[in-house]
Amino acid sequence: MGTVRLSELDRRLHDDVALGEIELVSELLSAVAVADRRLTEAEIDIVLGVAAEPCSMGPAADAF
Repeated sequence: MGTVRLSELDRRLHDDVALGEIELVSELLSAVAVADRRLTEAEIDIVLGVAAEPCSMGPAADAF
């Protein structure tokens, strides 16, 4: 392995895709932490922003 130049290091530290994925995982972990039960696939999709939020999800809706 050679020496890493500062410009290469900066590019690795500012990876927008990786930061976006970390944010999604954080959102999901937060939702799981406050839920009193296992989340459904539909609820996970809502947390991740890949599905439209329904008008009412019942009592579990407050977990988000």
